[in-house]
Amino acid sequence: MRARAHLPLMAAAALAAAGTLTVPASAVPAQAAACSGYVGLTFDDGPGSGTTTLLNSLKQYGLRATMFNEGQYAAANPALVRAQVSAGMWVGNHSYTHPHLTQQSQATVDSEISRTQQAIANAGGGTPKLFRPPYGETNATVKAVEARYGLTEIIWNVDSQDWNNASTDAIVAAVGRLTNGQVILMHDWPANTRAAIPRIAQTLAAKGLCSGMISPQTGRAVAPG
Repeated sequence: MRARAHLPLMAAAALAAAGTLTVPASAVPAQAAACSGYVGLTFDDGPGSGTTTLLNSLKQYGLRATMFNEGQYAAANPALVRAQVSAGMWVGNHSYTHPHLTQQSQATVDSEISRTQQAIANAGGGTPKLFRPPYGETNATVKAVEARYGLTEIIWNVDSQDWNNASTDAIVAAVGRLTNGQVILMHDWPANTRAAIPRIAQTLAAKGLCSGMISPQTGRAVAPG
């Protein structure tokens, strides 16, 4: 979904799976603290002009997230894909051009997914294991193509509405509704989302929650590993 078309600090992991890539220990927070649960922070539609600022803020506040990249932007900004991985983030597939996949032929769906897998891998983001269909729209055709590429479909439990001009307060409040294992939809590009990062960290810490990875097996947020 996108408007332009639509704590404790978490336990450090010396090795983080980002497709086939290994993230150095220096890329993740060093302090470890007990977490009563994990949530999945996700950012769609990158990488782009706001990615560097977003990554710097996430790192500063000890947060990790799954970045659902569009293939066209990964191909155009390979250095930003590598920066996502270096910052300890995980990289997922969000199609190549962000179309309404449920209105496309199977061949087009296949092209959208396969080209993005390749673009992200070529950029240094590893081979994605997670796929978020644009607008959260899916059907049997989309699911069949996902399966062909070994991708787990990830929608969301909470929509921050940042794509719909949600205020920073509203985005923080949306994060506050998350419970253990749940996933929230956010985007790479809204300024209000970037501004919300410090308070997102505070909100999760107050609930004893940490930012985790999304399991390809269950589609739920789990401890990084």
